[in-house]
Amino acid sequence: MNEPHLPASTFESLGLAPPVLAGIRAAGFTHCTPIQAQTLPIALSGRDVAGQAQTGTGKTAAFLVALYHALLTRPAPAGRVPTSIRALIVAPTRELAVQIHHDAETLGRHTGLRHAVVYGGIDYEKQRRTLEEGVDVLIGTPGRLIDYYKQHVFDLKHVQTLVLDEADRMFDLGFIADIRYLLRRLPPPQRRQSMLFSATLSYRVLELAYEHMNNPELVRIEPDKKTVAEVRQIMYYPAMEEKIPLLVGLLRQSEARRTMIFVNTKRMAERLEAVLRANGFHAQAISGDVPQAKRLRFLREFHNGDLAVLIATDVASRGLHIPDVSHVFNFDLPQDAADYVHRIGRTARAGAEGDAISFACEEFAVSLPDIEHYIGHKIPSAPIAPGLLATGLTAAETAHRSLRAPRRGGGRRPERAGGPGSGHRPRGKPHHRPG
Repeated sequence: MNEPHLPASTFESLGLAPPVLAGIRAAGFTHCTPIQAQTLPIALSGRDVAGQAQTGTGKTAAFLVALYHALLTRPAPAGRVPTSIRALIVAPTRELAVQIHHDAETLGRHTGLRHAVVYGGIDYEKQRRTLEEGVDVLIGTPGRLIDYYKQHVFDLKHVQTLVLDEADRMFDLGFIADIRYLLRRLPPPQRRQSMLFSATLSYRVLELAYEHMNNPELVRIEPDKKTVAEVRQIMYYPAMEEKIPLLVGLLRQSEARRTMIFVNTKRMAERLEAVLRANGFHAQAISGDVPQAKRLRFLREFHNGDLAVLIATDVASRGLHIPDVSHVFNFDLPQDAADYVHRIGRTARAGAEGDAISFACEEFAVSLPDIEHYIGHKIPSAPIAPGLLATGLTAAETAHRSLRAPRRGGGRRPERAGGPGSGHRPRGKPHHRPG
């Protein structure tokens, strides 16, 4: 987390409450990243802030540090009961909510504040009981938050600090009506501090900020490049029937110990998992249909190094900090150019190096011009040497046939990133308690 070009931007110099500083030391942080160096002085003074920075730049630590300092230096509202929360953090996906909660427990371990995280797909009654026992800082996805709120399990009357994380993703997943529902039930903007963080501060995100925040100060950290230099990018142009042999050949060649493979549909994730397992790889697919308990277990095993290959749809491409990911494969090129940056951002984090290997097949090569325009440079390509294609693959033929269906314009659409249980609900439909 050290930034050599910001030698004076240390956490020690910010005048933080001692319990907050103790949590920062326990996490091993010393110097601020650019987004932290520019947003923390604003937030620590009690003003609202809207921050834009790439994934993996320390936005989560920025708002958690400011939130804890605010709660420790300002008294709780008079008449507050334990089920009346003091801070609300809203995240678009359950994976991001879990990650924020993990970071919150680390940074806030010395504050004495009680945390809880709520999201769909798991532990409904357990999460409810936790809220009923009393919580200071509540983290959650919109659907589950609204569910418990409507049942009066907690209230928002005394919220002092609000955080909206990955605000642009809220729009992408159709959560904006839910967000507005929650915001309108909070104390007015002048009586709370609000922080909004996003990978992009688009017009619609800024509109939300100005409508529900108290004259927020905008901070934009514009990188020189959309992708970091430490990521070695390479593009292959395989025929459809070459994609799996090429993937297996590259996996064997790299001896990858912690690899993420991105695909566009959960159907392909499941079939790729079967092929890789049949050919000796410890691989696991994670998509919206996987039960939440299993999803968390798979992510924990991958984080610990017990799982070598994680196959994912874009549900896993944002907000997850998994250290030491050595390789990212775009088995399918994403159809959204910004998702290319988010995917390959899973590697080369915190100054490390990593490899991002992409396949431009006949199905998804149409996305390549938009991706290269978005990142501002052409992705280097490499020929497919004959020896690079693995041969004699078990169960490979089944997967080869599956690559050609469904085709663009028919069949199953790519999975939406929220998935069942994430809290996502189609617009216009009534809200029901998640199962």
